Amino acid sequence: MSKLKHEHFDCAVGCSVEATLELIGGKWKGVILYHLLQESVLRFSQLQKLFPNCTQRTLTNQLRALEADGFVLRVVYAQVPPKVEYSLTERGLTLAPVILALKAWGDMELGKTTATEHASGL
Repeated sequence: MSKLKHEHFDCAVGCSVEATLELIGGKWKGVILYHLLQESVLRFSQLQKLFPNCTQRTLTNQLRALEADGFVLRVVYAQVPPKVEYSLTERGLTLAPVILALKAWGDMELGKTTATEHASGL
């Protein structure tokens, strides 16, 4: 598993939140997890199409970090051209309630923003 910034998260109440955000935070990890939750298995090229604003290097690094932390399984098939598939591990699946709660909250917030924009004539 990847190295966390802190060896122990016993600094104060809420450090477990910090630990969680360190593991799944950032611009791409959450949405990668969400799409893997929805699709079960995705190839690298499919993930690239889902995130056109994410560079190949960044996507690779985010997937490697998720794999190192035990959330994502990477399977390489010995064929030409190479075929690589990504899926959630059992540990990754335990994040389903968290990811779905983030999506629900985001949908609610986007709905508020849209309603506010419409009300103000934006």
